Amino acid sequence: MQKIKIENTFAEDWIRMFAHLANLFFEQCEIVTEDEPGAIKADFTLEKSEAGELLGKVQLSHEGNNYSATFSEQEENGDEKVKSRQIKRIYSHVFLEVLEQATGMEQSWGILTGIRPMKLYHKYRQEGHSSLEAIENIMKKYRVSQEKSELLAKIAAIQLRSVPDLYDLRDEVSIYIGIPFCPTKCAYCTFPAFAIRRKSGRVESFLDGLHEEIREMGKWLTERNMKITTIYFGGGTPTSIEAEEMDELYETMYASFPNMKDVREVTVEAGRPDTITPAKIDVLKKWDIDRISVNPQSYTDETLKAIGRHHTVQETVDKFWLSRNMGMKNINMDLIIGLPNEGVEEFRHSLAETEKMQPESLTIHTLSFKRASAMSQNRDKYKVADRKTVEQMMKLGEEWNVTNGYDPYYLYRQKNILGNLENVGYAKPGEESIYNIIMMEEVQTVIGVGCGASSKFIHPETGKIKQFYNPKDPAAYIISYEESIEKKLAHLNAIYPAPITK
Repeated sequence: MQKIKIENTFAEDWIRMFAHLANLFFEQCEIVTEDEPGAIKADFTLEKSEAGELLGKVQLSHEGNNYSATFSEQEENGDEKVKSRQIKRIYSHVFLEVLEQATGMEQSWGILTGIRPMKLYHKYRQEGHSSLEAIENIMKKYRVSQEKSELLAKIAAIQLRSVPDLYDLRDEVSIYIGIPFCPTKCAYCTFPAFAIRRKSGRVESFLDGLHEEIREMGKWLTERNMKITTIYFGGGTPTSIEAEEMDELYETMYASFPNMKDVREVTVEAGRPDTITPAKIDVLKKWDIDRISVNPQSYTDETLKAIGRHHTVQETVDKFWLSRNMGMKNINMDLIIGLPNEGVEEFRHSLAETEKMQPESLTIHTLSFKRASAMSQNRDKYKVADRKTVEQMMKLGEEWNVTNGYDPYYLYRQKNILGNLENVGYAKPGEESIYNIIMMEEVQTVIGVGCGASSKFIHPETGKIKQFYNPKDPAAYIISYEESIEKKLAHLNAIYPAPITK
């Protein structure tokens, strides 16, 4: 493990910031405050000129070599929080630069370690900056490469083409419905996903609670005649439950939620091909739901076994064509870059197989070692691609999408993502997922119902965000969903006015 000694005294949140940046360069890195053998030493200083310009400096010593970097900009006006954020950014800027000097590695996403770089671009545009000015600001202030900055601009243009009123949706809400069951749990997964077992009765008990949660949220929405922009069934795998249970759930949804005719999009993740049946597709068609996901992740059977997906490549292909031939008109597929024992050729094969099916959208994820996943807890068991290889795979994915007529329409990043890359959703023009855009850009409240569902309450005037999480475990959800309903309603009532009664 590489250690970096910060010679200065900083609060814990600053130390975490330095650690996030250091881990972009070293697989394991610890920030320390005492001298230790082999530790890199970093010494920060900050100066202020008479003209009000802040100059950040860092001196870094590593393996007998010394590196230095400086960065300056005009001091921002504002309270102590604004000033603190600016100084953090200045120090991040110089720290990243000396680490690039010391390691020879370049970080195309610069100092950004959060998951939503698109929000930066949209922020600048909403402040009145031109596209070119937004790109220049992101490059200068955050050290993001020109290529990645221009990608953000391209995606934003496609988002606004797909959702022209993207900046004006705060008076509406979207709904996320979480169903926590899967046939098996994938090794990389940290979503609420529990093997579906019928004997315990927890599936039925969970669904009883979910119906009640939908009804109660529906009452609140109906009282305010609130419009719903999108509805998304996720999990887990929502198609793990039986066709009859799906039918009953959609019936409750349509009976409870107001203005269903105005909902722009309803999506059901049928991500595991081994859960898709003709009866379930018939139920989707009955309720006019034609946007689903059929997720291969890889087109190599050995990989699917290694990551715990108990279906075959052929089953993915068969279930895709079953869905298509039964009338599913908008199908998404997911592929993951960097799965165990996969390199450029395996990914090229996955793209070639995808090309035969031409789904309406394709999301290319880069493998992330999420702390709670089985893969992270047993990392030595899994051999994954190196940084150069995953970069080649990402480039291959970009080129394939251009060739096949897909546009990038949303992007997000994760901690511990291979190659410090990104996840990108591509779609054929007009087939973009509105929910994915809304969720990633945090433009409106998303009410989460069901097991492990996250609610994100966004104040329609200030934009301030608060989050609330339902219990992840079905057993905990079953005994506490009524409490979760009360807490969600309290959050909603705090930011949306009560209806006027005569």
